[in-house]
Amino acid sequence: MRARVVKMIATAVTVAVLILGVPSVVLGGVLVWQAEQHNLQSQAQALGNAVERRVQEGEPVTQEMLKSWVRSDLASGGYARVSIPPDSVIILGEHQSAPRLTASVMLPSGSTVRTEISAWNAIWRVIRLTLVLIAGMIASLIVGWWLALRGSRQISAPLIYLAAQAEQVGSGQVQARVKPSGIEEIDLVQEELVRTGERMAGRLAAERQFASNASHQLRTPLTALSMRLEEIELLSDNPDVQEEARVCLEQVERLTGVINDLLNATKQSGGTAEAIHVLEIFNQQREEWEEAFAAEGRELIFTDEAAQPVLADQSVLAQVLATLIENSLRYGAGTTRVVCRKGTSSRGVFIDVADEGKGVSEEMTELIFEKGVSAHGSTGIGLPLARDLIKGTGGRLELSQNHPPIFTISLPAVPASLDPDTVMPKGALVSVGRRRRRF
Repeated sequence: MRARVVKMIATAVTVAVLILGVPSVVLGGVLVWQAEQHNLQSQAQALGNAVERRVQEGEPVTQEMLKSWVRSDLASGGYARVSIPPDSVIILGEHQSAPRLTASVMLPSGSTVRTEISAWNAIWRVIRLTLVLIAGMIASLIVGWWLALRGSRQISAPLIYLAAQAEQVGSGQVQARVKPSGIEEIDLVQEELVRTGERMAGRLAAERQFASNASHQLRTPLTALSMRLEEIELLSDNPDVQEEARVCLEQVERLTGVINDLLNATKQSGGTAEAIHVLEIFNQQREEWEEAFAAEGRELIFTDEAAQPVLADQSVLAQVLATLIENSLRYGAGTTRVVCRKGTSSRGVFIDVADEGKGVSEEMTELIFEKGVSAHGSTGIGLPLARDLIKGTGGRLELSQNHPPIFTISLPAVPASLDPDTVMPKGALVSVGRRRRRF
């Protein structure tokens, strides 16, 4: 978009400069040349008038008089030839080699005056004027390109903010806000996104409220029913009654688990991805784990090479990092490095968690993220849970290297020029009414 706007504006400026500049150069050169020719013609006419007066008075015309009548440019290297009938010819100076300017005057007495000067002076004036005009054209092109770049930024920046808002709304951050850009069409789209986010927020709030109410209304009688069934199972001496009570208890527990799962799914569907700074998460994790690593005689190093905001859930990202750092502390060795780096494109950011341990065997590479699978005898829940959590916020967790082990978290990036507080300013935002549009 930005490159297209720059190209369009720069092309318009270039065409305008060429249309106006080239004719100006040609016309300016022609006018300078004609001015020099007219100046020489005026000198010849003035010299002829002086000669004609002397002839009409019957007085002779000498070369000394001719020198006193001509102007400085003719006297300093020009050529003048005066022919007076019947056979008087007075010559001043020498013939000029090409290129030259010439002018002739025929007087009433039959006398003629011819003047010549070198054209190099006129040519240099034309060249200087041409250079000045070309310099002006180049300056105009430079200013045009600068204005094109600045204008493209003013147009593309609101689109980047709008894309960030759309991405936040799509990831579940329904309360995302962007300041009005002042461009009517972009502001109309932004207002529609705001209204869409508000409708999504209302629906999510209603769903959560319904899930909470349903959970409360169902858990109370289920708890009472479970207690009653346990009491029947303990008090009854009939094996059949005890077996039926046990089966009923299992069904009640299964129903309770289904209700809990539905409630958790409803909570997770809302999405809480927002633009955050990774360095804040790093500082939090450093305070939490630095002492534990120091007690083991190991070093924990955090490096933020990307220095770029990301779209993620702050609590989820902190939990995933804590899981990876804890695994490195328990099963890894040497220095543990947590590095945030830019991806191959500007749309992604990677967080690598690596240590100097033996790593993961080849046969465990595909199984390490499956629930219940562990290479060290643990529960095998941490990594699968971390992968599901980061996936729910639009990210990805994978084992990018076995030996030494490197776990990589992939997150969508926010352009560095966008401040998260600007993308989602805190507090209420005054809405602007829809503008009138003319078609």
